[in-house]
Amino acid sequence: MPGLYRLVRPLLWALPPETAHELTLRALAMGPAGAAPPDPPSLAQTLWGRRFPNPLGLAAGFDKDARVPDAVLALGFGFTETGTVTPLPQPGNPKPRVFRLTQDEALINRLGFNSRGLDAAVARLAARRRRGIVGVNLGKNRDSAEAGADYAEGVRRTAALADYLVVNVSSPNTPGLRDLQARGQLEALLDRVLDARRHSGAAPPLLVKIAPDLDPEQCADIAAAALTAGIDGIVVGNTTTARPRGLRSAAAGEAGGLSGRPLFARSTEVLTEMYRLTGGRLPLIGTGGVASAADAYAKIRAGASLVQVYTALVYHGPGLVGRIKRGLAALLARDGFADIAAAVGADHRRMC
Repeated sequence: MPGLYRLVRPLLWALPPETAHELTLRALAMGPAGAAPPDPPSLAQTLWGRRFPNPLGLAAGFDKDARVPDAVLALGFGFTETGTVTPLPQPGNPKPRVFRLTQDEALINRLGFNSRGLDAAVARLAARRRRGIVGVNLGKNRDSAEAGADYAEGVRRTAALADYLVVNVSSPNTPGLRDLQARGQLEALLDRVLDARRHSGAAPPLLVKIAPDLDPEQCADIAAAALTAGIDGIVVGNTTTARPRGLRSAAAGEAGGLSGRPLFARSTEVLTEMYRLTGGRLPLIGTGGVASAADAYAKIRAGASLVQVYTALVYHGPGLVGRIKRGLAALLARDGFADIAAAVGADHRRMC
């Protein structure tokens, strides 16, 4: 697959981003092109009673409708996250709605939770052989009158099929969604989805996905709500509505959420703060701008137990997965860490 990507990349980049994405999904659905080599033992860890062979995952947004989770895992990922899936099918925002910022190794999207709905995703997840770790990222329908009901339905219907669940309250492309990050609304929502999990007959870990566009007070409120509710982790973070200085690409002014290299610094700052605020008591998934082993290692040292990539794959292809894993193992050995778990939050201990 890595060698094949070098050949087909010019073709994919000649196409609109969403068309290229659809072709990639169809290619993966045809089956993996060979198996990834075994992971270095130092990359393995156990979280929530589940063994992750390595800490690198594919972020939500790539496989929205759970079409290719097993093919993604075959690329060498330690886990993958499908979704965001909404209860009912919805088309999302008008096209064009995805833009390449090639000079910045970034993307802007304003997809708006385009989804084929829970029926389609649940059918595919139920047909899996349940090998490897697959999370499900849940959202609300744009015109839903009650967000809590949408998220609770998603939990009830996917709890028995997912290795973990993510309540996504941080996309910038659904009006009013980020308001759910406010402490009072978030506490009520988490109570609702945790109750749905209790009545689902299954108990997958339940996480919340937050934005990188948070001030210190908002971070403190989210951390307090998460700890009080008793959820199992936090994904930090989603795309950003900010436009960092220095963006060079012509599409930088498009509306939507920015992902890729320019997001790395800010998303890592919020990750660092959430680890501090939660005292390392909640596993964190760090995402945003990861494009190398050094980036992934920085997230881990800042407090992430797991790390996700997406935009960097658009620019570097699936060979990036193996390069990050090999580089991570080398960085752990260089710094004297026996495994990933020993390195999580290392920068906080250094500051003490």
